[in-house]
Amino acid sequence: MELSGSEIVVESLKREAVEYVFGYPGGAVLPLYDALNLQDVVKHILVRHEQGATHAADGYARATGRPGVVLVTSGP
Repeated sequence: MELSGSEIVVESLKREAVEYVFGYPGGAVLPLYDALNLQDVVKHILVRHEQGATHAADGYARATGRPGVVLVTSGP
């Protein structure tokens, strides 16, 4: 079975034991969000601003020692 680029990214996150992705969806990353929604291992935490995602991921990583991952769309 051939995987899309988005599916490969999600599989890589799973292999790296990523539990949460902090993000803000938008046009440029919607294929990644589609791939995230097709599985139930990596969970998405919706933020209200891109900078909030970076702070949340950083705090999560510092508090848990696990990877803090951010997924946001491109800007204007």
